Amino acid sequence: MQTQKPIVIKTKPLAPERKKTFRVSREGAFILLCLLPALLFVSVFTYYPLLRGVIMSFQNYTLFDLLNIEFIGLDNFVNVVTSPEFPRVAMNSFYWVVISLFFQLLFGFALALMMRRRFRGRGIYQAFVFFPWAMSGFLIGLIWRWMFNAQFGVINDLLLRSGLIDAPIPFLADGKWAMAAVIIANIWYGVAFFAIMILAALQSIPEELYEAAAMDGAGRFQQFWSVTLPYIMPTMLVTILLRVIWILNFPDIIYSMTNGGPAGSTHIFATYMIDKVIFGQDYGQASAIGVIIVLILLLFTVFYVKATKVEKGGDF
Repeated sequence: MQTQKPIVIKTKPLAPERKKTFRVSREGAFILLCLLPALLFVSVFTYYPLLRGVIMSFQNYTLFDLLNIEFIGLDNFVNVVTSPEFPRVAMNSFYWVVISLFFQLLFGFALALMMRRRFRGRGIYQAFVFFPWAMSGFLIGLIWRWMFNAQFGVINDLLLRSGLIDAPIPFLADGKWAMAAVIIANIWYGVAFFAIMILAALQSIPEELYEAAAMDGAGRFQQFWSVTLPYIMPTMLVTILLRVIWILNFPDIIYSMTNGGPAGSTHIFATYMIDKVIFGQDYGQASAIGVIIVLILLLFTVFYVKATKVEKGGDF
């Protein structure tokens, strides 16, 4: 009886795994090389000033005593928040943003709906509507400063001719009127941006949606509520967020019209920060105000994104 020999399977020993090394391809190196100037530019003119400002907010950095700069903790923040001007500055900033944003959105929406229709001379009309956005904010402030002038201003002249007032109103010299005057100028300036953005969103709506809604018996209001508004909602949410950030950081009009006056009655956070630098020479407190602005906008952005679900296109 023959016995079968056991079958022996020979296996080669596994080679040790080689560690993967990170290598940049030529295309990747070329892309990094192309991005390097932009990265350097952003780092030098954005990230470095931001970091430097945060550091200065914790220092007694004044131009009157540059040899004794040292860290003082939260003293700059405490001095800013406890100053007698801070409550008025905070309230002015709130009015400046909320009132400006509301009327810019309202008038911008109305103008966008009007410009969506085809009519003779629409291109010229659009050019006049979009023109303010192409101008400098400081220049617009100077224009409105002359318009609100108590002696030669066109606004006082029109009010006098119409019989609504008996004597010129010193809009920019009276604390009761000055804040309203700068807000009116800011509304006029910002309407164009809302009109541009909303008009672009309106023109992207397919006409088939309106035809389908009309076949289902939907009227004009129902078409607006069920087709137009949901379609442009993502654009509106993003535009509102951008405008809140820009308006709070926009001192140009106020500074060119009133310089924060009279008696600080039109100061917002941005102009108050500039005032600390120019007249107080206190870069520490000015940097603290800048950090406060960044924190306010950061908290608002987080809350706004969560509440409106803007990252999902506003799908509630």
